[in-house]
Amino acid sequence: MLSFVSRRLATGVGLIATLAVLTFFFLQFGVSDVAQRIAGQQAGPDAVAVVEERIGVDRPVQVQFADWAGSALTGDLGRSWFSGQEVTEAVMSRMAVTVSLAVGSVVLTALLGITLGALAATRRGWSDRGVQFLAVLGQAIPGFLMAMALVLVFAINLDWFPATGYTRPSESVPGWLLSITLPVVALTIGSIGGVAQQVRGSMIDAFERDYVRTLRSRGLPRRSVVLQHVLRNAAGPALTVLGLQFVILLGGAVIVETLFSIPGLGPLALTSTSQGDIPVVMGIVIVTGVVVVLVNTLVDVVQAWVNPKVRLS
Repeated sequence: MLSFVSRRLATGVGLIATLAVLTFFFLQFGVSDVAQRIAGQQAGPDAVAVVEERIGVDRPVQVQFADWAGSALTGDLGRSWFSGQEVTEAVMSRMAVTVSLAVGSVVLTALLGITLGALAATRRGWSDRGVQFLAVLGQAIPGFLMAMALVLVFAINLDWFPATGYTRPSESVPGWLLSITLPVVALTIGSIGGVAQQVRGSMIDAFERDYVRTLRSRGLPRRSVVLQHVLRNAAGPALTVLGLQFVILLGGAVIVETLFSIPGLGPLALTSTSQGDIPVVMGIVIVTGVVVVLVNTLVDVVQAWVNPKVRLS
């Protein structure tokens, strides 16, 4: 198991390194006038040159990347060119908000998706057709439209939840739950169908296996066969989909956080990218990449525990 995890982590490190190189060099196309924006539109060439020297954009790109990478390897992601705030502090404080939304959505997706998928596989009929319809509907409606509809119904008309804003758990746990409920639901609706369909397909396939027929022929209750054997067989594909959904939800949180005025990575990423604030953008990319690699590695470990054959792949 240790060698299995080591291989996955090594692959993840290579992925993050590649992502860092590509992101840094692509960002160079958008920083041609960043020094002018920092110095002010009325600043003269001499003032702009001073800013360029201060932030280091007057040097060759490869030298800039080498300096950034050397600092990043020690845990120093630099400071924002515009606010002067440490990138690590700015990103980590917002990452906790974004991850809480993504984790909450994944948990809700898992509970509802597995339940609906199991119902569709075991009962078929209307349950099966209902799950298929919900899956298509959830994937067809854009996330921002779903978020706006939720705000209109549950925040404005019914006044059950706040329309915008975010309450930290340290301030009020009930207030925090109320502030993240609509964003989490908005993120979850489009994900449930994919998980439900995956669980349904895996369970239907498992019902056709010889070992399931043997267990049922021996008189084991259908409930025991489903819970102890069929669902376990469907766990691997479902975990894969959930891991992928987590990555998608991190990206989807950018739009949802903006709509709900939540101080997560979304607004920070949009602002930093529009400004050309390379240290902050790179910090967001690297920290997000690390989170994704860790989540995918955890999913692989759980899959290897559920199905030892995965360790050989």
